[in-house]
Amino acid sequence: MIRMTLAEVAAAVAGTLHPAPHDTPDTVVDGNVDTDSREIRVGDIFVAKPGEVTDGHNFVAGAVASGAVLAIVEQRVEAPVSQIVVAEAVAALSDLARTVVAAVRDRGRLKIIGITGSNGKTTTKNMLARILEGEGETVAPRGSFNNEVGAPLTMLRVGEDTRFLVSEFGASGPGEIARLAGLVTPDVGVVLMVGLAHAGGFGGVEATLKAKTELVQAVRPGGVAVLNRDDARVATMADVAASRGVDVRWFGRGSAADVRAEDVEVTAAGTTCTIVAPEGRWPLRLRVLGEHHVMNALAALTAARELGVALDAAIARLETLEIAERWRMQPMGSERVRIINDAYNASPDSMAAALRTLAQIAGPGERKVAVLGAMSELGELAGEEHDRVGLLAVRLRIERIVVVGRDARRLYLAAIGEGSWDGEAVFFETSDDAFEYLRGELRDGDRVLVKSSNSAGLRHLGDRLGESFS
Repeated sequence: MIRMTLAEVAAAVAGTLHPAPHDTPDTVVDGNVDTDSREIRVGDIFVAKPGEVTDGHNFVAGAVASGAVLAIVEQRVEAPVSQIVVAEAVAALSDLARTVVAAVRDRGRLKIIGITGSNGKTTTKNMLARILEGEGETVAPRGSFNNEVGAPLTMLRVGEDTRFLVSEFGASGPGEIARLAGLVTPDVGVVLMVGLAHAGGFGGVEATLKAKTELVQAVRPGGVAVLNRDDARVATMADVAASRGVDVRWFGRGSAADVRAEDVEVTAAGTTCTIVAPEGRWPLRLRVLGEHHVMNALAALTAARELGVALDAAIARLETLEIAERWRMQPMGSERVRIINDAYNASPDSMAAALRTLAQIAGPGERKVAVLGAMSELGELAGEEHDRVGLLAVRLRIERIVVVGRDARRLYLAAIGEGSWDGEAVFFETSDDAFEYLRGELRDGDRVLVKSSNSAGLRHLGDRLGESFS
């Protein structure tokens, strides 16, 4: 965080300052801000956030022992540290982030990029951050820090010399993206796709469209909206951008895109294509597995181009990215048995993309094995969407379909109904049972996809398989 006095922090969060005996309102703080006491280091600021399971106020003393010099709290606690009492800790976190980012923007060359979409946010964020790091100090979220706590925590890592802030905006309901993006009014807003991820929370895909449009509405006038030309719903956001004085740049596979991909080929080593833009053509060799990541790369390249990065330099940096993120199309195991652990998030779109990737990368004589768990937050669409995944797995000629968890049972039944009834599809209640089966079933030449939503916990099964067959 930038240097601020205790009085300035208190004013930013509309709180009441209670300095420790060794501090005054003019005492300066500039450490990291966190809500996790385990992450606190000397000079940091701890925000005591109440939670459903535990209360951050119980950990103030531990944070102080680790070196915290300020605690933002909802009620004073017994601890030898300066405290600022606020009405709501999470709201204070946002208020402080807004103040810090605005101050840095006013003083320097800070450019802010916001990214949203039903799938691909974290991968695109990592791709764009890799590109921009070559231009100057870049702040981007750790993992999927994209909610009402994670997004402000990322913003608060901005310092005086930061050139780029890449913010990832997720949401489980209407209005959340508007609130988060409104903290920083991005210079560039990237919308990847509108699909069924979290559709249950939004109330359907049209409500999801409205929610994702909130990012375009938050882009500052004179800024740029980077939109997916191949997604009909995202394309409708161009009118919203125009009404706000925001320029539009398109990415996609079709000829109408400003930055597009041609000649896409997928192999077990990654994905190759040709990037085409008005200024030229360049080969791109992505190490990240999956044809669907080409669209994420196009989004990152288009955004970088709008920020003044030459496409040839951007492509060279992008080619150094080995994996999108842990548990996202992460290669594990060995050449003998290759495990692809993609079990951090799942939606109908990302399930389909991952299964198609499995079908594409398996060579002659290599067996395709899909280990699948439930997709969460689909609401009333959950049943039919699990059915669709089961049907697709059979139609892609996946030789072994291993379904794990009661919430995914309809996927298994759909595969059986489609004709995968002679041992090709199996069902297990627990990951432990599935692991024991797979440990005995997998053989040389198998290519194994592990895919589910985070809540299904299959990412840990993927890790166990990766270690077992390394």
